[in-house]
Amino acid sequence: MVKKRMAVKTKRIYLSSPHLSGYEEEYIKEAFTTNWVAPLGPNVDAFEKELAEYVGAKGAVALSSGTAGIHLALRYLGVEREDMVFCSTFTFIASVNPVLYQGGNPVFIDSEPTNWNMSPEALRKAFKWAVKNGKLPKAVVVVDLYGQSADMKPILEICREYGVPVVEDAAEALGATYKGKKCGTWGDLGVYSFNGNKIITTSGGGMLVSDNEKALEKARFWATQARDRAVWYQHSEVGFNYRMSNISAGIGRGQLKVIEDRVEARRRVFARYQDLLGDIEGISFMPEAGYGRSSRWLTVMVLDRDKVKVSPLDLIAALESYNIESRPAWKPMHLQPLFKGCSYFTAEEGISVSDELFASGICLPSGSNLTEEEQDRVVEVIRKVMEG
Repeated sequence: MVKKRMAVKTKRIYLSSPHLSGYEEEYIKEAFTTNWVAPLGPNVDAFEKELAEYVGAKGAVALSSGTAGIHLALRYLGVEREDMVFCSTFTFIASVNPVLYQGGNPVFIDSEPTNWNMSPEALRKAFKWAVKNGKLPKAVVVVDLYGQSADMKPILEICREYGVPVVEDAAEALGATYKGKKCGTWGDLGVYSFNGNKIITTSGGGMLVSDNEKALEKARFWATQARDRAVWYQHSEVGFNYRMSNISAGIGRGQLKVIEDRVEARRRVFARYQDLLGDIEGISFMPEAGYGRSSRWLTVMVLDRDKVKVSPLDLIAALESYNIESRPAWKPMHLQPLFKGCSYFTAEEGISVSDELFASGICLPSGSNLTEEEQDRVVEVIRKVMEG
């Protein structure tokens, strides 16, 4: 009879928990003192200005989520019913759902193995297919995955060749760079997320950034229920309740003060995993492209299925038995039941990079507040499992 292994009752280690700086209380207290507890207010205005200055954009709009930012961006770019939008397939569904909000049809683009982000070669194939069928996409949504920028230069060159605008989903990559410039500022419009598990958080929220101030003005209008300039409540367009609250923005301002510290902390976590586990045959980690700095939002480990008998799901279950949270790598969008039948393009026929990454990747606890003792616990469990 096989005895069931009992879970170890120790303090839970989370994948990526919020990490407060201490500055947040100052701005929240100010909001309460001045009675600016309703949506909008001085913190919202200041957070937009400070975030735009940090990333080097001309302006920003604080929103209820990163998803809202993508939605407003696609609406501004004219995505309507039956329009195509080319999207990274290896991502979270929030990158793609806004296409459906507009009634559009997503077309998925595979990753490249060197950086795990959208493959320019696969993108080129998709454009050739679109030309052959007589209809170009209205937009391309490029994701900066797990804190690392896509190779934006060739992607932008292809999109400009066909006259198609780019939305850069940098939800996971605030603080990361590409060729010395902040992620999120390369496309026509860029989006960040401040969900509770991100590099910095507002508890929930997002930001739309751009150098196109006309686009930001329109997005701000739509995000505030599209209220016309009139004494009474008058509406000529469909709007949304998408604005960030003044209290949430205060949290964001306090978080933004320590953004560089948070990025460096996550990079140290990643480097330490490499040092402590790199000697195990069959284990590797998400590569860092030479064109920029990854924020290492999450540390993603890859198990070589030819060399390792343990699967990511086996390892996730083992970690959970020790009260440690981990997750599989993103399940590609072209494999999701919701998008069954959508077109999908790879760089090489019969080779899907994102499928392989999904089958072999595991996200490890990566928070900037992860202690070395906690990380040692994670490593100990992984070694136990890998060594049989």
